[in-house]
Amino acid sequence: MFTAFLYTAAVSCLLLSFIKDRKKTKKALMVAKKAFLNIFPEFSAILILISIVLALVSPQMIQRLIGGQSGALGMLITSIIGSVTLIPGFIAFPLAKSLLDSGAGVSQIVVFISTLMMVGFVTAPLEIRYFGKRQTLLRNGMAFVYSFIAALIVGGIVR
Repeated sequence: MFTAFLYTAAVSCLLLSFIKDRKKTKKALMVAKKAFLNIFPEFSAILILISIVLALVSPQMIQRLIGGQSGALGMLITSIIGSVTLIPGFIAFPLAKSLLDSGAGVSQIVVFISTLMMVGFVTAPLEIRYFGKRQTLLRNGMAFVYSFIAALIVGGIVR
């Protein structure tokens, strides 16, 4: 139901924009189309990879490694995976939903998403160049710790 509301709101706003200024709206749609076509190869490759992994890994394995009963070890596993993986948010959230549907724990997924979005192991060398080693390590360390705090809070609320 909420998805239908969001689509309706998006189409309504697009129509309103089109009524207000056709030229700008067409230009914005062309920019959006170009951006989508630029990310489509990476997007589809990552989705294919995720599909293959989810097909090869059984739900029982997911439950055992990162299920709700895996506790701190499962959170540590997902935090490491999230910290070293570079996946955009528009792919990470559907992946998280798929993992939850396959038996992953809520706290484990919160740690995964938080570290994925905030901890930059892959991007650390670039960050060090601009902000310095100390700032980069401090920011990543704080983000890593915060991910566990957020997971404990959300996990406690969802239970």
